Amino acid sequence: MTFVKQCGQIWVRPFGRCVRTASGVPIYRSFHTSPRVAIVRPFLLSDIGEGIKEVQIIQWFVEPEARVEQFDKICEVQSDKAVTEITSRFDGVIKKLHYEPEDVAQVGKPLYDIDVQSDISPEDEAILAPPAEQGQEDSSQVERDSAPKCKHASLATPAVRGLLKELDVKITDVTGTGKDGRVMKEDVHKFIAVRKAESDVGPRAPATRQTSTADHAQVEKTITLTPVQSQMFKTMTKSLTIPHFLYADEIDVTVLSTLRRRLNAQEMNGEKLSYLHFIIKAVSLALEDFPLLNACVDAGNGEQAPKLVVREKHNIGIAMDTPHGLLVPNIKNVSSRSMLDIATECSRLQTLAKDGKLSAADLTGGTITVSNIGSIGGTYVAPVLVQSEVAILGIGKARIFPAFDDQDRVIKKEVMNFSWSADHRVVDGATMARMAERVRTFVEEPGLMMARLR
Repeated sequence: MTFVKQCGQIWVRPFGRCVRTASGVPIYRSFHTSPRVAIVRPFLLSDIGEGIKEVQIIQWFVEPEARVEQFDKICEVQSDKAVTEITSRFDGVIKKLHYEPEDVAQVGKPLYDIDVQSDISPEDEAILAPPAEQGQEDSSQVERDSAPKCKHASLATPAVRGLLKELDVKITDVTGTGKDGRVMKEDVHKFIAVRKAESDVGPRAPATRQTSTADHAQVEKTITLTPVQSQMFKTMTKSLTIPHFLYADEIDVTVLSTLRRRLNAQEMNGEKLSYLHFIIKAVSLALEDFPLLNACVDAGNGEQAPKLVVREKHNIGIAMDTPHGLLVPNIKNVSSRSMLDIATECSRLQTLAKDGKLSAADLTGGTITVSNIGSIGGTYVAPVLVQSEVAILGIGKARIFPAFDDQDRVIKKEVMNFSWSADHRVVDGATMARMAERVRTFVEEPGLMMARLR
């Protein structure tokens, strides 16, 4: 309380709200406090961008009754683009998890329940549902007695989890060798090999050949597509509505192979140049003369005529085989990059793709794609376009062939197959052939390509 001198008298003013009577005499009403009432609020899974409507839960970092603070990690999810960590927006206590690892969560639906123990701003109200009713049970919630308690015990990508289901292996039985104990495909195959070897040591029953009259029902198992597979399903279904045509040729990379080995013998910040890096640059240089192949089609609608949108920057996508499935990040503005810049950016994207950490910026904005199937072993390929591009290049593996030189002597040549697919609605065969020929010239005679570098 405080003391106030008024009209020659000393008034005692307690802490509280001042209310004046009709005669002007102030009356002070004290504030009252009451214990906080715990209200459990469901946290809604918010939109994480790029029009993503669902994500797959990879792992939880918390359990029911765990106390969390702002920015503490709650869970890790896999979308059709990349892996994302969801953090807490509030201080509070986790009361319920609405999904198990590997379940698919829908944007806008409750992800977990939290007893919020901090003030909530109007912006935060948008990601919280009304208070959960006491005793309400979610039918999607299953018992968690068998769930692994260790934070890293269930680390694995959706692709690996699919392999575990297929082989009927518990993830907790496999020792992960990846980052933070993440279980990799190699770990699963090693576990299966060890288990098979152990079973072979035991006594074997006499081998019997089943008669052809035995009638055994087919065993089938339904597997849900991962977010990456689901996106590929949708994208490729739309892509195959585009009229494609294929143009293929054999490229002599003998000179380029020699140049690459000489350059890699030098110290270049630890980066090694591959055929892919030279091919990416060759495609960019050729696009300067054939900008139509760097465009995209605006199909319009019933009232608007189709249009062609020609793009200035060469953002060349690289198809990558990752533990999460096929991903196509792109190298931005290749025309302004040196060969070493391209190699460095490729390494960065490959590392992020392997760990599932590619950003939306890395995965969007591509203008043309290069798919190096030869790095796995294929010789010929018929690549499929994506809707936002009008051309794609597929590269086969390099092979050694005997050939004749200008004097009819047998020499060794290193040959690689290039397969182009183009959108036949806007690209004619002659234009594609000229573009492919220009790329072939740069790759077979890399000195010409070096002369065009800025």
